[in-house]
Amino acid sequence: QVQLVESGGGLVQPGGSLRLSCAVSNSRFRIYNMGWYRQAPGRQRELVAGITSGDSTNYADSVKGRFTISRDNAKNTVYLQMNSLKSEDTAVYYCNAVVSIYTYWGQGTQVTVSS
Repeated sequence: QVQLVESGGGLVQPGGSLRLSCAVSNSRFRIYNMGWYRQAPGRQRELVAGITSGDSTNYADSVKGRFTISRDNAKNTVYLQMNSLKSEDTAVYYCNAVVSIYTYWGQGTQVTVSS
């Protein structure tokens, strides 16, 4: 069983920054393709950023230039650095891991951008 545990969410003012972390409880982390998704109230869950096992990254157009996804294979952890946050970034952020035919999700962490 693979567990994903997110942390780092919270309340931040517009223009501020947060860093989300997702710790994965599996020593095979380095072969996982990882992603961050978010879901705002009344909206569908959407991909924010992804990073492959080979460190290729992709981003939603709405966060390009503001968010950065990275991974530390020694710590079995993936990060999402979020800068220049906007009110529309408010959502529950979920960590996602994909390996072979299997997909795993974390429990989510709330990010609220408000003054």
